[in-house]
Amino acid sequence: MTMQFNDETFRGDYTYHNSPEAIRRFPFPFDQDSYMYSVNIEQHPGGPKGTPFEKMFDVDEHYVAEMKDREITLAEDPLRCQSLPHMELAGWDLLELIMVSKAKDYPDLFTLHRDGNDWHWINKPLGIEKKFTFLDATTLPCGPMEYITRQTQGDFALLHERDNNLWMDAGMVTSQADWSLDFDVGMNFFEWHAPVPKARKMGVFDKALKFLLAVGQGQHYRRLNWTMTVNPRLDTSPENYHKWGPEKRTITPENVGQKQFLRVELQTFFRLPRSNALAFPIRCYLMNLEDIASKPKWGRRLHRVLRDIDPALAEYKGFAVNQKIIVDYLAQFDDGAPTSPGIFPDA
Repeated sequence: MTMQFNDETFRGDYTYHNSPEAIRRFPFPFDQDSYMYSVNIEQHPGGPKGTPFEKMFDVDEHYVAEMKDREITLAEDPLRCQSLPHMELAGWDLLELIMVSKAKDYPDLFTLHRDGNDWHWINKPLGIEKKFTFLDATTLPCGPMEYITRQTQGDFALLHERDNNLWMDAGMVTSQADWSLDFDVGMNFFEWHAPVPKARKMGVFDKALKFLLAVGQGQHYRRLNWTMTVNPRLDTSPENYHKWGPEKRTITPENVGQKQFLRVELQTFFRLPRSNALAFPIRCYLMNLEDIASKPKWGRRLHRVLRDIDPALAEYKGFAVNQKIIVDYLAQFDDGAPTSPGIFPDA
């Protein structure tokens, strides 16, 4: 295998770290020096080369460690993976999409042989080899959605379309930004987005739903979302708030650069062929302020964004309690120079 995977943890001693290459390719979410909600959807996948946007499903140095963390979370709380009975076909659709894409994009890591419905899947990083019959759930150790998402970075929601709306009727959710699959499963698009401030009144969700309902077969899209978290913890679920919530009070001017993380979600959208469901993968990337500031453009821009953000959004994004410490820390990296357009760091 050509890719090297980190030996790291996302809980306990928090040994998670980003290599210089991971810092360079981090999906920084701000294309200007201010922030307000927008639909900000573009086609996916497709370049630039060497970014998380290049391949259908990004695989990076954190892959093996993230899958180990998912296994721990599911062992503690199996309800993080749920699928209503009518969503099994959508699970097979998702399994096919991921297996075919990974085998094509990462042939040194994943292999898929297909002879009709007789499939042979090899996952080298996780040491998995499985022969099974496509569309026959009895030939897998668990449901098709659970089987493949135990091997794929990021969270997954499968959305069923009915009554001119989208309903979250299945999902694998272990690295979410303070929302609960167990609470949201069976809800429609507006219901599960209800806690988000301002966006509904601005018409953002109406536009987003209209766009998503129009996504057709073979059309793939993406957008970036973000929040903030203390420590590199993947599982920031409401169920475990008692574990991660108090950590917000551990930020000081001395440790903020290392302990405060920008949490970015690469959200993608795929219309599935047999079920007509919409797959909604949500890939989480974590980077602390110290690493972000190593790119001068990012340090300047993040300072301006977090300094001037609407207070309601600072609260919703999870950093209002530490906003002054964060902004004061980032101020040292803002020399007042203009920033270049786009999200990528300057060469």
